[in-house]
Amino acid sequence: MKFRLTATLKVGAAASALMLGLAAPAFAEGAAPAAVVQAPQGVTVPPLGFARRVLPNGLEVYTARDADTSNVTVQVWYKVGSKDDPAGRSGFAHLFEHLMFKSTKNLPPETFDRLTEDVGGSNNAFTADDTTAYFETVPANHLERMLFAEADRMGSLVLDEPTFVAERDVVKEEYRQRILANPYGRLFGLFVPETIYKESPYRRPGIGSIEELDSSSLDDVRRFHATYYRPDAAYLIVAGNFDQAQLDRWIDQYFGPLKNPTTPVPTNNVVEPEPTAPQNVTYYAPNVPLPAAVLAWPTVKYADADRPALTVLDGILSSGESSRLYRSLVYDKQIAAQIGSTPDFSQQAGNLSALAIMAQGHTAEEGVAALNAEIARLRDAPVTADELSEAKNELVASALRGRETMDDRATALGFALINTGSAAAADEEVAQIQAVTVADIQRVASKYLTPQRQSTITFLAADDANPASIQKMNVGAPVTVADLAPAGPPAVLLPEAERTPLPQPGAEVAPTTPTVADFRLDNGLRVLVAPTDGVPLVSARLSFDAGSSNDPAGKAGIAAMTAALLTQGTKTKTAPEIATQIEQLGASIGAAAGVDFSNVSANAPSNAFPTTLALMADLVKNPTFAAEELERQQAQTLDGLRVALSQPNAIAGMTVGRVVYGDAPYGATITQQTVPAITPADVAAFHAARYRPSGATLVFSGDITPDAARALAQQAFGDWRPAGAAPAATANPAGQALAPRIVVVNQPGAGQAAVVAAVRGVSRTDADYFPLTVGNSLLGGGFSSRLNQEIRIKRGLSYGASSSLGVRADAGLFTAATQTKNETADEVADLILAEIAKLGAETPSQADLAPRRATLIGGFGRSLETVDGLGTLVANLALYDLPMSDLADYAGRVRAVTPEQVQAAFAEHLPVNRASLVIVGDGSLFLDALRAKHPNLEVIEAGALNLNNGSLK
Repeated sequence: MKFRLTATLKVGAAASALMLGLAAPAFAEGAAPAAVVQAPQGVTVPPLGFARRVLPNGLEVYTARDADTSNVTVQVWYKVGSKDDPAGRSGFAHLFEHLMFKSTKNLPPETFDRLTEDVGGSNNAFTADDTTAYFETVPANHLERMLFAEADRMGSLVLDEPTFVAERDVVKEEYRQRILANPYGRLFGLFVPETIYKESPYRRPGIGSIEELDSSSLDDVRRFHATYYRPDAAYLIVAGNFDQAQLDRWIDQYFGPLKNPTTPVPTNNVVEPEPTAPQNVTYYAPNVPLPAAVLAWPTVKYADADRPALTVLDGILSSGESSRLYRSLVYDKQIAAQIGSTPDFSQQAGNLSALAIMAQGHTAEEGVAALNAEIARLRDAPVTADELSEAKNELVASALRGRETMDDRATALGFALINTGSAAAADEEVAQIQAVTVADIQRVASKYLTPQRQSTITFLAADDANPASIQKMNVGAPVTVADLAPAGPPAVLLPEAERTPLPQPGAEVAPTTPTVADFRLDNGLRVLVAPTDGVPLVSARLSFDAGSSNDPAGKAGIAAMTAALLTQGTKTKTAPEIATQIEQLGASIGAAAGVDFSNVSANAPSNAFPTTLALMADLVKNPTFAAEELERQQAQTLDGLRVALSQPNAIAGMTVGRVVYGDAPYGATITQQTVPAITPADVAAFHAARYRPSGATLVFSGDITPDAARALAQQAFGDWRPAGAAPAATANPAGQALAPRIVVVNQPGAGQAAVVAAVRGVSRTDADYFPLTVGNSLLGGGFSSRLNQEIRIKRGLSYGASSSLGVRADAGLFTAATQTKNETADEVADLILAEIAKLGAETPSQADLAPRRATLIGGFGRSLETVDGLGTLVANLALYDLPMSDLADYAGRVRAVTPEQVQAAFAEHLPVNRASLVIVGDGSLFLDALRAKHPNLEVIEAGALNLNNGSLK
C-alpha cells in the first residue's frame, strides 16, 4: 500500500517525510478554497506513442523511438506479483525479484550491474501486487546487450543454494528496515492491508515475513521461475534512441526462441466479498511517537469505470495544502501532524484509505472523528466546482510530468498494461479525469465510502498492558506450492568457453548539454537560462546565500523556518489562498534551506508558468511571517522531530554533524529546544538580510527561450530593491577540526541499528573534488560499489550501503552509512572503516575506475533529461561560483581522474584515522563487542541525547 502524503513540515531534516520513512517532497504544495485563480486551459499531455507487436511465443512487445536522447530503456513486466505468492510463502515474488539479478547460463553473478552501472546506466526492479518489473537505462549503443541479458534470465536463470540463502538474508534486512525500524512500518506494511481485505491475496504483505521467508526452499524458487517467468506472461517495453528495424531483428533473435512451459499459469482470480459490517481494530507497536488513525474502504479494481472519479475524489481529499484533510485537521484544528490518503487500485480489487498522524497531545480517537466528519461531507454535499477544477489540474499536470523522460513513458505504459491489458488505457486516463463531474464525486463517495463498509484502525505505542501486535501468519492463498510447474533440470553457469558471448556495443551516441544564457537584471539578480526540447514544462529555481550555517547561535532552524513560511502568507494573500492558486495552476512551488543556501523552486506547465512565476515572486518579496503561521510551523516541526527521534537512521543523521563539527555553525541542528525560541521578528530579520537580489541566482530550465525568460524575470523581480546592505558571510562555518569520536546512541527495542562513519571533508571548490567524487563512487556510489559488495552482496548484512562526499561551501561532511540488524552493528562498522582505509592506502586499478567514471557520467546525463534535474545542475554551479562551462566539461573532467589521484586524495582528505563512528540501535545486542574494539566509545541513552551542543550531553 502506498499512501500519498501531504507534507505539513518543510524544514530542517525533512521531518515530515520521516514520519513514514519516505523521501522528502521536492516541493511544498498549496492550501484551501478562497480567492481562486483559474489555471490557463489547454495543457496537452502527449500520447505515449508505442507500437505493438506479438511474437509467436506470446511475448507482447511495445517500442517507441526518441531520437532526442542518447539513451535507451528496456523494461520487462511479468504478470506475477505478490498476490501470486504461494500459501505459506508470502514475500516470495519479492524474494524472487532479488534472485533475478544473479547468474544465468551465460552471465556470471552481478553481470547486470556490469552491463548497466559500469557503462553509465542504471537498473532496478520492483514487486507490486500484480507484477514484477525489471528495468534498465543504458547508453543507446548498449541496447543489444541488454536484450540478450533480459532474454537469458527469462530463459535460463541459475538458482543455487548459496545465492538463495544470501538473498533471503538481504530481504530479511529489508524487512527490518522498512517494517521494524520505521515507527509506522508495521501499520502501513502489515496491518492496514490485512484489515481491509478478508479473502483477497492483497491482504498479505508483499515483503512477506521472516518466518515464511525461512520456510521457502531452493526447489520452491526454481518452480516459481518455471511457472511465471515465460514469454506469454510478460511485456517487453523498449524506448529511446534506436533503429526500429534493427531492434525488431534483435528481439526476434534473442526472445523468439524462448519456449513456454506446458503447465498453465495457476488460476488466481479471487473476488473480495462485500463487507457485511464495519470493523474497528487497534494495533500496537514499539517506538510509536505519535498515535495514528486510518479509515479504509474496499473500492474498485483499476479497470473499473468508477476509478477516475475516485482518483479525483482522493485529490480533493488530501492532495496539497488546499485539500480538505489538510485544511481541516492540520491547518484549522491543528490536531494532526500529517494527513494522507491513497486510491490503491489493482487488477482484482482496490481500496481507498485516509490517514492522520496526530499532533502531540491529540488522540487517535480525535483523528477518527475528524476523518469521519470529512468523509461524511463528501457523501452529504457536492464538492465545489473550484475544488473539482483544482484536483483535475493537479492530476493532469502530474500526468504531464509523468511523460518527461522515456523511462517515465515506458513505466506509465507498463502499469496500464498490467492493470488493464490495454496500452490505450494510459492515454485515455487524462480524458477520463477531465470528464469527472461534481455529481460523480458525490455518487462514488455515497456508494463506496459508507460507515457500513468502513474499517477504522488506530495505531498506538505498545506498553506493558498492550504488547506489540503480531503479524498474521499462515494466511490462505489461491496458489499453493503444489500448483507450481515442475522445476525441470536446473540451469547452471556454463564454462566460459561454452557461453554465448555478449554482443559488442555499437557506436556511441553522445549526450549533449544545452548552452546556458547568462545575464543580470539592474538590481543585480543573476539569471541563467537552460532551454530544452521536450514536454511543455518549465522550472525556476531561485537561490540565496541563506543557509542554516547563518542561523544565530541558539536559534537553529531560522533559515528553515523562513523558507517554510514563504508559502504561508504575503501582504495580499493568505496561506489558504496561496495554496489554492498553486493547485489551480497545476504547479508546484516550495522552498527549503540547506546548510549553505536556501532555494525557492517552481515547476509548472508552460502555459501556466508566467502566472506561477509571478506568484513565486510575490512569495519571495512580500512574505508576512504572521505569528499564527509561525506557531503552526513550530508545532508541526516539533511533531516531526518526535517522529525522527524514534528512528535509528534519523537520529544518526542528526548526531553525526555534532560529532564532526561540534559547536561550529555546521554542527547545529534543529532541536526541540531551538524551535520554540524562534520569533516572527527573527524570521523577518533573516529574510530582510539574506533574501536579496544582489546575491541571488534565478535559473530557468525547460520549455522557455532566453528572451522569454528575460522578460519574465524583469516583470517578476525587476522592481525588487531591498533596503540596507547585505550582511557579511559567516566566517569559518566548519570551525576547527576536532578529534574523532565513537558514539553509541542506545535505543532499546530498535528494529535495526544505523551505522555511520564520518570524516570532515572538503569544499565543492577544492582542487581534489573530482578525484574524491570518482573515489566516492567506487566506495559507495551504487549497487556495485565496494561498500555494497562487502556488506550486502557478499554477506547479506544490509539492504544497502552507500557513501556521500557531502561537499559544502566550507569543509564538507563525508559519510558512509548503512542499517543492519543490531547483532551485526559492530561487524558492519568494521567493514565500513576497512573500505575507507583501503581507498587511502591502495591505488585502485584502471579497471576499478572505468565503470565508476561511466556511472557518474551516465547519472549526469540522465539529470539533463528533466527540467528540474537540469535546473539543479546549473544552479549548483552558480551557487559555488563555478563557470557554466563546467556543465559541458563534466564528462571530460571525470574521465581525466587517474587511480593515483584517487588514492592521494583519500589519503590526504579522508584518512580513516580521522573517521568518527556513530551507531544508533539496541546497544544490549552489540555494545560488548564494540567496546572490545573501541574502549573509548561514548554511550548516550536516546532519551538523554542533547543535540544542542557538541558534547551531546
